Amino acid sequence: PWQEALCGYVIIVMALFWCTEALPLAVTALLPVLLFPLMNIMDSTTVCREYLKDTNMLFLGGLIMAIAIESWNLHKRVALRVLLTTGVRPALLLMGFMAVTAFLSMWISNTATTAMMLPIAQAVMEQLHKSDLESAATGQVSEHQHTNKAFELQEKSPDGFTEAEEKGDWALLHLFVPWHLGNSHVLTVEEGTKRAETEKKHSDLSKGMSLCICYSSSIGGIATLTGTTPNLVLQGQVNDIYKDNGGIINFASWFSFAFPTMLVLLILAWIWLQVLYLGFNFKKNFGCSASPAAKAKEKQAYEIIKEESRKLGKMKFAEIEVLILFILLVVLWFTREPGFFPGWATVLFSKDGTSYVTDATVALFISILLFILPSGFSNQDRDEEQTGGRAKFRAPPALLEWKVVQEKMPWNILFLLGGGFALAKGSEESGLSAWLGAQLTPLESIPYPAIAFILCLLIATFTECTSNVATTTLFLPILASMAEAICINPLYVMLPCTLSASLAFMLPVATPPNAIVFSYGQLRVIDMAKAGFVLNILGVLSITLAINTWGSSLFQLQTFPSWANRTGT
Repeated sequence: PWQEALCGYVIIVMALFWCTEALPLAVTALLPVLLFPLMNIMDSTTVCREYLKDTNMLFLGGLIMAIAIESWNLHKRVALRVLLTTGVRPALLLMGFMAVTAFLSMWISNTATTAMMLPIAQAVMEQLHKSDLESAATGQVSEHQHTNKAFELQEKSPDGFTEAEEKGDWALLHLFVPWHLGNSHVLTVEEGTKRAETEKKHSDLSKGMSLCICYSSSIGGIATLTGTTPNLVLQGQVNDIYKDNGGIINFASWFSFAFPTMLVLLILAWIWLQVLYLGFNFKKNFGCSASPAAKAKEKQAYEIIKEESRKLGKMKFAEIEVLILFILLVVLWFTREPGFFPGWATVLFSKDGTSYVTDATVALFISILLFILPSGFSNQDRDEEQTGGRAKFRAPPALLEWKVVQEKMPWNILFLLGGGFALAKGSEESGLSAWLGAQLTPLESIPYPAIAFILCLLIATFTECTSNVATTTLFLPILASMAEAICINPLYVMLPCTLSASLAFMLPVATPPNAIVFSYGQLRVIDMAKAGFVLNILGVLSITLAINTWGSSLFQLQTFPSWANRTGT
């Protein structure tokens, strides 16, 4: 089969380039435009048409909304408000940061969420560490009734601390060698041990805090259709391969399946990181029966978050507008075609039973409003000389400017999505998808849950080495053909594998949030690999559970649907 072999060659070349990044990912995604016409697989017009589809428009609209949220610091306000609610006790602090990060990454990019949350976490951790050192210093001073004269000459602060201690200059205490010089302050072995314990405790908590942010940003992205790109790749591939599926993958149906899955995995990740970096003393982790010193330390860390929130000031008019538009966007997405009652799109914008409105239509409607609505009230300046006493009005800028979108929009993802759709179409046209599906028919004898588990494990491993978009782009058409060959619902293998592409927890290069966290220098690769390996297993088990329980019920996965029967047999 010459055509199948040529298409397979293109896929292998693109897979290698995506894995090694020998060419930029977006440039590799453009190869089908060059190679498919030269190999007589598809003509150039048909290939190019794959690069701008409904899914690309949904992605564009969703990201424009995310850029507006970032531009007006609405995401930071939400983050700080939740952290003020949860408090700063170790376990609750982890939970607070994970909940906020996961929620934000449902709506804005995982990378932007991580980049925004990490500095806040670092500031809190620095304050906690400083409080620990001050508490230890206070304890040591109280043990020695007679201080060295050198210390007595230093100016005392109102709280009784020396100026050096007040500035956090703990290193001064290390200048005293462990022998007695009269009544000098002595660093004993016990004090050195306490210092080491404090440093280790801070190091462990910092590692746990860093990992909780990058992990929860990846986990949160799976909850919504626009949360991360692989979800949109799935929607595009399903609509492209099975044109009569009736819009089975939409915002509401995806959220109903993926949001509970995300919650389960987020709770498991929180428990695992707590055990790994805070230990099994849950009573201590939750701050029960805390000492006065510990409570003072918590109060100081809480004040940092409070101060950051205070800096934002009152909610601006523009922030309120963006928040209203965001809520409107989510409501319109949910009610367009909810499934259990006729949505507004079916009632108002349909013809012959087919809705003309998609999630992309809604996203672009809200996006266009962002460029129209003003960010405030008009400015009125009165200049007697220039206007002759008349009022001079200046229209305020819109909520969003195209220049900002142009700078912040990850345009390369649009080409990546298009390259994936072109590959899927080429595989179908050349017959490669059907041939690969036929080779996988022996899997029919394996229990379906085992198939789902094995495939999830395979995708989760593969996505550690290559981008999650490339992984889903390469595997989904093959999985669709395999499902048809063994007569199972294609969504039974495509849904869990799409979620598994977001389980990039083990390596810094696996996903941008991991790389951002790793760049702060608090983690070693072994730290990420150790925490991520267990989380990968928990993720695969959670997804396997989801697809065989509520996922099976939501999408009727027990039956082979008529829309998947492309051969008509």
